[in-house]
Amino acid sequence: MDLTTRRHFIAAGLAAGATACASAAMGRPMTAGRRERFRGKVVLITGATSGIGRAAALAFAREGANVGFCGRREALGLEVEREIRAAGGEATYLRADVRRADDVQSFVQRIAEKYGAIHAAFNNAGAVLFKPLHEITLEEWATIEETNVRGVFLSMKYEIPHLIAAGGGTIVITSSFHAVSTRPGAAAYAASKRAHLGIAQAAALDYGPMGIRINVLAPGITDTPMFRSSTGSTEEGRARAATLVDALHRVATAEEMAEAALWLASEDCKYLTGTSLLVDGGLLAGL
Repeated sequence: MDLTTRRHFIAAGLAAGATACASAAMGRPMTAGRRERFRGKVVLITGATSGIGRAAALAFAREGANVGFCGRREALGLEVEREIRAAGGEATYLRADVRRADDVQSFVQRIAEKYGAIHAAFNNAGAVLFKPLHEITLEEWATIEETNVRGVFLSMKYEIPHLIAAGGGTIVITSSFHAVSTRPGAAAYAASKRAHLGIAQAAALDYGPMGIRINVLAPGITDTPMFRSSTGSTEEGRARAATLVDALHRVATAEEMAEAALWLASEDCKYLTGTSLLVDGGLLAGL
């Protein structure tokens, strides 16, 4: 099969697969989010003290998961843990910095020991920086790359042996629409986010035969504390960001991104791996 034929064949397969997944989702009742898709499962989340990670921790717990999550802000982490338990869920917060190998290894191992296994991971921890390239300091570049790329590598390095031991599982990585089409000042951030798809694709090939699916979630503009800090925490800043989203004319909520992460981590579409799901409200459709 020549390269052109192979590309047409792959494209047709992708289109058919996407249609099948969408049809399955459309046939599911609106109450599907309460089916407890993760009952009896252990889910790890990095960067879950606020924003998308926090929303995901609450959502996975609502669907029956034992949630182990980390972050550097201990007070916020313990607050999320208490909130989950008060609602009848099960969660354990451990302080960890994803840039530090010892922290990540200890976090993963302690959660696996407490709950007996690991079945899914949402590698969500990240840092953001917007600054013209020549003004970025070496320390700033290192912080972005070490958090967003090294942090994902370390997380997967220590998670994957547990997924293999469990007979398979899923990993979801939080990337960004900047991995597809970026903005001025985003050299460090976009470079780090574009790395995620390469990591996911290579790892999907490495571990697919072992029953492990690995995908990327690429959020659009989402209303999180990180977003608010970059827009000055003003209604004007959020309104200005909403005008960039040509289709839905609003920014996303953290809960909407959490739902996308749950779908990617679930068994609702078992044939999806090594790819990126762009959830941007039509932002890039208008470019």
